[in-house]
Amino acid sequence: MSDVTVARAGAPGSRFPGLSEVGDMLRRGDIAFAIGVLTIIVILILPLPPLLLDFALAISIVFSVLILMTALFIHTPLEFSAFPTVLLIATMLRLALNLASTRLILARGHEGPAAAGHVIEAFGNFVMAGNYVIGIIVFTILVIVNFVVITKGSGRIAEVAARFNLDAMPGKQMAIDADLSAGLINESDAKGRRKQLEDESSFYGAMDGASKFVRGDAVAGLLVVFINVIGGMIVGIAQQNMSFADAARTYTLLTVGDGLVTQVPALIVSTAAGMLVSKAGITGAADKALLAQLSGYPKALGMSGAVMIMMALLPGIPMLPFMVLGGGASALAFTISRRVRAAAAAASVKAQTETRAAAPTEEPISAALKIDDLKIELGYALLPLVNSPEGTDRLTEQIKALRRSLAMEMGFVMPAVRILDNVQLDANAYVIKIKEVDAGTGRVWPGQYMVMDPAGGQVSVPGLHTTEPTFGLPATWVDGALKEEAAVKGYTVVDAATVLATHLTELLKANVAELLSYAEVQKLIKELSKEQAELVKDIAPSRISTSGIQRVLQIMLAERISIRDLGTILEGIADGLSYTQNPTLLAEHVRTRIARQICAQHTTPGGYLPLISLSAKWEHQFAESLVGQGDERTLAMQPSLLTEFITLVRERFEEAARMGEAPVLVTSAAARPYVRGIIERFRAQTSVLSQSEIHPRARLKTVGSI
Repeated sequence: MSDVTVARAGAPGSRFPGLSEVGDMLRRGDIAFAIGVLTIIVILILPLPPLLLDFALAISIVFSVLILMTALFIHTPLEFSAFPTVLLIATMLRLALNLASTRLILARGHEGPAAAGHVIEAFGNFVMAGNYVIGIIVFTILVIVNFVVITKGSGRIAEVAARFNLDAMPGKQMAIDADLSAGLINESDAKGRRKQLEDESSFYGAMDGASKFVRGDAVAGLLVVFINVIGGMIVGIAQQNMSFADAARTYTLLTVGDGLVTQVPALIVSTAAGMLVSKAGITGAADKALLAQLSGYPKALGMSGAVMIMMALLPGIPMLPFMVLGGGASALAFTISRRVRAAAAAASVKAQTETRAAAPTEEPISAALKIDDLKIELGYALLPLVNSPEGTDRLTEQIKALRRSLAMEMGFVMPAVRILDNVQLDANAYVIKIKEVDAGTGRVWPGQYMVMDPAGGQVSVPGLHTTEPTFGLPATWVDGALKEEAAVKGYTVVDAATVLATHLTELLKANVAELLSYAEVQKLIKELSKEQAELVKDIAPSRISTSGIQRVLQIMLAERISIRDLGTILEGIADGLSYTQNPTLLAEHVRTRIARQICAQHTTPGGYLPLISLSAKWEHQFAESLVGQGDERTLAMQPSLLTEFITLVRERFEEAARMGEAPVLVTSAAARPYVRGIIERFRAQTSVLSQSEIHPRARLKTVGSI
């Protein structure tokens, strides 16, 4: 084996210590990018030898071609979202090279056409063809094309695209939120669409500003050429003792060559910018998109061919080019037309086949049977609540927050709310439907505010007097200018979206039991922990069915008892199954197991549970009015006694309300279901608790008795 060892660069014993660290640093993209930008800045300050200038000019040309090719092949403008940054770097590179070449032209122009490098010399000789007047004219035309036509047009397109994209942003955000609320997309899809919307807005805004780089570059090119020609002639005649003709020819050749080397990449980048901003709304590579759209109308191509053939027959017009182009266009139009007809015929046959195959399935009828659990229908004047900048995200955001809040409060996720317009409604009316049945209606005025007196009286602020749709209290709709005045007077001020969302909240709480479906119960059971799932296996379906568990949960939800602690509820059901399978009695048994939760739900901020107790007299009346045995017992109380009981309940609870209390009614365990059955018909929000549901640690405060 060889005894020669090779030491790694940078390692101990290496001949060139530190090279590996430098290589690692250059391989990092951020460091390499920073070095490249610093190099451009250095070119602005330090002189550049002709050889390095040739390399730099070649890099500028290749870089501009790469930008154009990328703009041609991308499918959507956002795929080249870094274009504004690339445009800035390309502009800075060209300006730095302009300054470097200017320094060489003025300092060494008297040495000959190769003083500023061979690239500038080649461009000058090739374009000027020995006549610097031709070179100046060609250069001027290139600058005019770049500055007046391409740059100005692409800048205007970028400006309009940025403005329209910004104006359309609220509507697009509303559409995303509406799809999310309706359940058409999930949270991940919504985040992706919002991110794309933000990227589009940022891209078009940046392109609006980046177009000014190209415009400034063109102006700078003109000024540099003017300075180089005048300054070069002054240096050549005054300092180098050149004749006027030699100075004009030499410095014009160098200056025009330099201008062309700079303006050709600038023209390429300007074209790329114009193609990028004009690509909005077109999906796919530029060649496929243009060919697909231009060849979509063969009649236009045929008419163009006919016009060229007619021009070929005119006297003095060369026949060959027009005849060849006209014949080719006509033949191409015929071929495309035949292909389009064949494709249309194939599509028609396919559509007829699909129609015949789909006819026996009666799918439209099946689709018509599907109903929405929750639906809000809006009059046309209420559409700004969901699709205008003034109401953007208000209603949809409040519905999302409402579903999240009810999930935490009641223990299961409410169905998605579908929002749609209904031209048959009054302009400012809305209808809330639960399972396609009207559950509540109301009228709101977008842009205005509902003002209410907390004491329940009529407000003194001028406006449209009406009734609050949720609780039926007197209210007044006022203009936004009176909002502050109403708030200063101590009135409650809410906007239209909040009024509608509040109405929806109360309707959901009142009908929450209907929304707990069999499928939702199965989902809740599947999401239980492993230990609690074992309990479900012990009782279902051997002792109680899933629908039986659903019924118990619905009975509890009907009284606004949260089922979030589903494990404890299932334990209570399993315990109660030892003596009954009646869902009502099982629900009563479960309530005693969650006494702490029920008491905490009605505990005041002061830490006590206000209550109104049912007297022994009425306990006795309810006990005597029960008929039947076991699970078949029902209440058969005399109508006069029922009327007296209802009157007493109203009086006691109104007295408590005047005292600032919201008490619960406490009865015996045997009478509680029947007392609740009576009270829910005229005071549904009043909770009725049995004595066994009062937790031993609860602080009690008796505010009345019936």
